[in-house]
Amino acid sequence: MLDAFSATARLEKYRQEFPALAHKVYLNFGGQGTLSRIALGAIIETHKYLQERGPFSVEINAWIVQKTASLRSAIASELGVSPKTIALTENVTAGCNIVLWGIDWQVGDRILITDCEHPGVIAIVKEISRRFGVDIDLCPIMATLNEGDPIEVISQHLHPKTRLVVLSHLLWNTGQVLPLAEIVGVCHNYSGSNKPVQVLVDAAQSVGSLPLNLTEIGVDFYAFTGHKWLCGPAGVGGLYIRPEAFEKLQPTFIGWRGVNTNEKGELIGWKGDGQRFEIATSAYPEYEGLRAAIALHQQWGTPHERYQQICQLSEYLWLSLSKINGIECLKNSPPQAGLVSFRVTNNSSHKQLVQQLEKQGLLLRTIAEPDCIRACVHYFTLSAEIDRLVEAIKQMI
Repeated sequence: MLDAFSATARLEKYRQEFPALAHKVYLNFGGQGTLSRIALGAIIETHKYLQERGPFSVEINAWIVQKTASLRSAIASELGVSPKTIALTENVTAGCNIVLWGIDWQVGDRILITDCEHPGVIAIVKEISRRFGVDIDLCPIMATLNEGDPIEVISQHLHPKTRLVVLSHLLWNTGQVLPLAEIVGVCHNYSGSNKPVQVLVDAAQSVGSLPLNLTEIGVDFYAFTGHKWLCGPAGVGGLYIRPEAFEKLQPTFIGWRGVNTNEKGELIGWKGDGQRFEIATSAYPEYEGLRAAIALHQQWGTPHERYQQICQLSEYLWLSLSKINGIECLKNSPPQAGLVSFRVTNNSSHKQLVQQLEKQGLLLRTIAEPDCIRACVHYFTLSAEIDRLVEAIKQMI
């Protein structure tokens, strides 16, 4: 085990891999993670390689297939699943669209969605409702942040016509971690329906943040991105599809990557794995960037080790904020992840406070509902950075 001095020296050296951490306190990992030098280098070198060797040839095409498979395997190792269950996408919203438009909706079907979902996902659900006559039920999860049982609340809002539950694993606004395995169990075993209720998860905040084993959890669909807690480039994400759910989902957007052809180039059917939902040419250098980003995290430690460090730092921030007169943390107990949401109780403008903090090199964001400020700490955030934030807030309120 490293002593305190060695651990600090290791952390300082590690942080040098992230140029965005210099001369500022970056606490917006839930919006976009900081790209490492090694990930940026992988993107640039891949662009160079493609132009020097191709960019289109038998050799290059085989190389792209191999590198794409490597990224799929790297993602799968973080999620505890088989690479075959992963469809590569651009972001979380793309993954949610694949699922929501891929279900064979019938008039009178119902979708249960929580009151803590992102506007992008809400917009898809509303359009599904308008086009197909699907009813939307709203589940009051926000009220369970400090008391109440989210499992029971979801159970109470299931209906015999509910076909899909849409929720987030780690809520982007309050920082609450939902007990996903238990919720999935309730939905799959719901006695009011003659078929299991499927679960779609917005995993924008959980992948790269929580230790995951989706095979054990049993969730049907898990849409995520690489540009937040995984600190990869924007434009690369993915969708996990439980093997049992594949045949219940049909592609909406279709391209050559998702189909099989014979030697004459004739279409012979869908691919049998996550590639079925991929379309055509993508930003392959960014694929290499995300693969390099994941490798860097894994070099630091296991998902569980990284998560433990995140929780220690978020608890430190939560405790420090709780001691400031005029500051109220939304959660009345230490966070279970890296999102710490808080509000100023003297009616000060949260937007103005965030703007003032940014002028001092302290980067956070506001949340509209509930009206609050959100800070995101990663495993390589410094306790000294948290101290600096807390002191700045004390001076401003």
